[in-house]
Amino acid sequence: MKLVSELELGSNDAEDYKRKEMKQLFNEVFLKDHNLDKLLQSSTFFLMGEKGTGKTAYAVFLANNEYKNTRSQIKYIRETQYQKFVSLKMEKHLNLSDYAAIWRVILLVLLAANIKEDDINNPFSKNQKLKAIRDAIDNYYNHAFSPEIAAIMQMVDHTKETAELLFRALKFGTDNENTVTFSETKFQTNLNYIEKQLLDSLLELKLSYNQFLFVDGIDIRPNGIEYKEYLSCVKGLSEAVWSLNNDQLCISNGSKGRMKIVILIRPDIFQAVGLQNSTNKIRNNSVFLDWRTTYPEHRNSNLFKLADKLLTFNQQIPNQSTGYFFDHYFKWQSASTNDNREVDTPFIDFLRLSYSRPRDIVTIMQTMQIIQTQRDSGEVVFQKEIFKSKEFLNSFSEYLMGGIKDQLAFYYSDENFQMLMHFLSLFKGHAEFEYSFYCDKYKIFCDYVLEKATELPEFIEDKELFLQFLYDSNIICYIDDGEREPLFRWCYRERNVANMSPKVETEKKYRFHYGLLKALNLGSY
Repeated sequence: MKLVSELELGSNDAEDYKRKEMKQLFNEVFLKDHNLDKLLQSSTFFLMGEKGTGKTAYAVFLANNEYKNTRSQIKYIRETQYQKFVSLKMEKHLNLSDYAAIWRVILLVLLAANIKEDDINNPFSKNQKLKAIRDAIDNYYNHAFSPEIAAIMQMVDHTKETAELLFRALKFGTDNENTVTFSETKFQTNLNYIEKQLLDSLLELKLSYNQFLFVDGIDIRPNGIEYKEYLSCVKGLSEAVWSLNNDQLCISNGSKGRMKIVILIRPDIFQAVGLQNSTNKIRNNSVFLDWRTTYPEHRNSNLFKLADKLLTFNQQIPNQSTGYFFDHYFKWQSASTNDNREVDTPFIDFLRLSYSRPRDIVTIMQTMQIIQTQRDSGEVVFQKEIFKSKEFLNSFSEYLMGGIKDQLAFYYSDENFQMLMHFLSLFKGHAEFEYSFYCDKYKIFCDYVLEKATELPEFIEDKELFLQFLYDSNIICYIDDGEREPLFRWCYRERNVANMSPKVETEKKYRFHYGLLKALNLGSY
């Protein structure tokens, strides 16, 4: 068995697994489960999950590998691209339907750029139209078909020139003597023409492989772009993904392979986007990543299997049953929190400290490895003393708090986040509290905010609304009295396909998450 210091525990950022030196590890430890199979289905257009549940990991795995006759690419939307949308809106007076039209063109260009000669099943397939379009745009827009979204935005910014370019390219070598005039002022008309030519060229292809495009990077709102502007852009993207998949790319042309676009999105953002019949879209057109498990059943969970599998990489030992490597490296026991269990295992300790997400489990092991290696590089197992140490708990607690800050950045400013931190500081030493205690702190907090501002920000203007905000953010849970033991109602545990927006109850007892206690100075774990 490898020493603790020799273990290769990968990265907690799945983007890193696109790098050549990380691909082998990722391919060996990636858990190919029912979610991956559903993701390959033709009707799945949304890959949905909380932050840290592995959305990017699934997309990267498929982008790294030709898997079940499927070739995939993943594109990340960056801050500059959103800023370009905002500037286009000001210049051309765009509305939501214009946003969707722009996104459809961008997505079609990205799909077209990924088609290779050996993707086409029939060498006599009608692919000359696509070749003419790609060659014309590449030559004029300096390799836009390489492509990145920033380069494609040049085409969108100059729709008149792009439409004329495509018309000339498609007219060349034909008997068509008609002339079409494009106007600078007819932005939507030009976009529609460009979209139609791209779509027609793609739908004529007879593909040997499925071609999937994953779109990532919408979970964090860029600095300097207001929430309403950003949400409009994300709504346009979501509408474009739905309409292309459901109305156009699903059309059968007898091709062996098919094209599909999948957007990676958090459940709360999906709800904010407000697509029609969203409940049915979640049920029928989405993969919802759910890693929840219970303490008694944790060894049968995919989350436990993932942790165990990560520890197997490059071990010079024949295949062992699930749990063999985890049990070797994590041998301690803890006093049980339940009368029905004699002891709690290390993985139960992991679950209690985390939000039951793959990134949390990986980060726990990585953080322990770093601290333990700094103290003694010769250890053969992870030590309980490290897990209980202030150094580890502080580091992991700050990691969780940083994740909450990133999650809230979609909706709120840094100033709003600092307000939240001030409110939480009022609970010093009270990891568990009654509703009346919360109301007292809320009043003190409102008075503090109104000393500095003329009105309360929207997310704290009502005490029940603010309590729901704390619950949605998984900062607190509420406690129900069960028949045998208290039931801790966490939003991330209550959320499922049938209930994407669980509601907090008032007049209850509440508790802060164990993993946040150190970051919030609320006592010990």
